[in-house]
Amino acid sequence: MAKLKLVEANEKIAEGVVAGYKKIEEGVVGGYKKIEEGAVEGFGRIADKFVDNFLAKEGESIEEAKERMAAEQRAREEKSACGEN
Repeated sequence: MAKLKLVEANEKIAEGVVAGYKKIEEGVVGGYKKIEEGAVEGFGRIADKFVDNFLAKEGESIEEAKERMAAEQRAREEKSACGEN
């Protein structure tokens, strides 16, 4: 009988430990995700501002400038892959 009570108490302790760990894990992961989202959003705003100020042509939107630059980069890579300089 005493052994049964000991097993039950041990199971309750284990459940409590697991529940506490899950709460801590959720808090840490949630905090990390918030920091990551903030960093990515901040980088995106800075990148957009840079493109707008320095790389976009007159009357060209930020998205149009990014598309143009990506197309130019693909053309350079294709030219390089063909062995042209």
